[in-house]
Amino acid sequence: MNRQRFLARFFALAASLLLLAACGGNTPRQQPLPASATVLALGDSLTSGVGASESGAYPAQLARLTGWQVINGGVSGDTSAQALARLPELLKQKPDLVLVGIGGNDFLRRLPEEKTRANISQIITTVQAENIPVVLIAVPQLSVGALFGSLSDSPLYQDLAKQHQVPLMKDGWSQILSDKSLKSDQIHANAEGYRLFAEKMAEFLQREGFR
Repeated sequence: MNRQRFLARFFALAASLLLLAACGGNTPRQQPLPASATVLALGDSLTSGVGASESGAYPAQLARLTGWQVINGGVSGDTSAQALARLPELLKQKPDLVLVGIGGNDFLRRLPEEKTRANISQIITTVQAENIPVVLIAVPQLSVGALFGSLSDSPLYQDLAKQHQVPLMKDGWSQILSDKSLKSDQIHANAEGYRLFAEKMAEFLQREGFR
């Protein structure tokens, strides 16, 4: 009898661990978006698509992959503060999901990290206040490795994703911008790089349950 109880508890625990693993971590699985969904991609030049044509930017390529209407809310040169200032007008388009990829220009201009953190945090809370889900996109940090073409995500994004309990797309830009064949210049992707990022984003959104 004791052995049977032990085995029952063992299998119950194993099933619980498998369930937790299937859920994948820190954020709950999302609700699928309708086929007619509108998605806002908020960001800077990596969102607007510098280095490629308008149709080659990642929001346009993501739209083709998903069938959603993806609004390109990227402005080249934008800082997190400027993106935050533009956000209320963009939200008037009533998106079903907002993809937030901002902060690279803050790093390049060496703006105070606490200001960047506060601005991105405010972007997330502003979107969430409208009951719209958010996906945060990690941006590479300035580092010694970056000088040699080996980029890694700024830890700021992991912190913010945990703080606000939002999905974080990691390593997308870091991997692409570490590959010379996927870049149009030192800091921007080319059309192939944006295509690969859009594919990675589509796969990520499917894993999270949005598709």
